[in-house]
Amino acid sequence: MDHLTELAERLGKVLLAQGEQVSCAESCTGGGIAEAITRVAGSSAWFEAGFVTYSNRQKTAQLGVPEALFAEHGAVSQAVVEAMARGAQRRSGARYAVAVSGIAGPGGGSAEKPVGTVWLAWADGARCEARCYCFSGERQAVRQQSVQQALQGLLALLVGENLP
Repeated sequence: MDHLTELAERLGKVLLAQGEQVSCAESCTGGGIAEAITRVAGSSAWFEAGFVTYSNRQKTAQLGVPEALFAEHGAVSQAVVEAMARGAQRRSGARYAVAVSGIAGPGGGSAEKPVGTVWLAWADGARCEARCYCFSGERQAVRQQSVQQALQGLLALLVGENLP
């Protein structure tokens, strides 16, 4: 069994014990978080919904991210991933949510936001925390590291540990 599946199984056990659900809002991972979660048999008991909102237009339409945030902060930003996580909570009714937006490459980077820059946000009820990471490697490696960090962050949030 691979590491992502193990993380998803651990996440599911904790969510089941708490009687809670999680949802995800994904951009650069293209559904990878939801895919890792749904590898686990019985995940329908604790996984509520996954939103793949690759375009800014869909981040607004599906998750309610205010359009002004894109102009002010850019799609790969703390403000946007926090709004995505909040939108996933609102639209799904899940207590917990994780959101991701990043630059997986090979193009699209800049001096301020190089390829590998990924913002993740985790929401628990009223609380929302975000972190910026700079992952290395090719496109698939950046996406894989993003999914792993998303799951690890959810687990930390659920058990009351500091986010990684």
